[in-house]
Amino acid sequence: MNFHTFGNKEGSAVILIHGMLTPWQIWNKAAEEFSGTHYVIVPELDGHTENEKSTVISIEDEAQKIVEYIREELGSKVYLLAGLSMGGRIAAEIAKDPGLKIQNLVIDGAPLIKLNGLFKSIMKSNYRSLMSKSRSRDPRIEASFKRDFLPGEYWEPFTRIADNMDSQSIDNIIDSVFAPFEFAKYPEGMKILFMHGTKGNESVSKKGALKMKELNPQMEIRCFDGLAHAELACFRNEQWIKEVEGFIS
Repeated sequence: MNFHTFGNKEGSAVILIHGMLTPWQIWNKAAEEFSGTHYVIVPELDGHTENEKSTVISIEDEAQKIVEYIREELGSKVYLLAGLSMGGRIAAEIAKDPGLKIQNLVIDGAPLIKLNGLFKSIMKSNYRSLMSKSRSRDPRIEASFKRDFLPGEYWEPFTRIADNMDSQSIDNIIDSVFAPFEFAKYPEGMKILFMHGTKGNESVSKKGALKMKELNPQMEIRCFDGLAHAELACFRNEQWIKEVEGFIS
């Protein structure tokens, strides 16, 4: 895992965690916006490192590495902890640590609900195929990527992830992301925002949001009708930034 930092370290900390198969650069505009007044940290998660090979062990292992960074580098204090998709689940796991002081937790489309083994097997097969075709720079995959997954500006960093991601990371991610999540009651003073869309598999995010709110009545849920998974953060990042800034202020 690598950590990319922006802004003045004397400022309050903002941590932005990317999702599965998503390059850390997805947060470039948010990092630029928040670094004017905050110290921004963007982890480059294991299995997604562009300049070296690395393997994801589990969501919990990724979370623990970020927890250790927060303790050692940030004095255990975080102004804003935000995560997208898989990164949202990691953020939700980090926020459980009783030794950290997190003021604002923002989760976007986090998968917090267990899925069956058949579904996971299909996903593993599909992602292995996707990575293989991406490594060969299949033009059909590139066109699909730019149309359905991320804006074209992220194609090049995505291919560097594909070049380094191994099958073990894919298996470990799927097994870990779609395992049961232990919902927790967070400190009452922690402000929590859970965002999700309505298209496709966003029903999974909705179920997780509702279960989390049962234990955390202070949590706000914002549903964006007609948007697909991670669409707000990835394709409408200026709106995502405004939503988050409005929430934390």
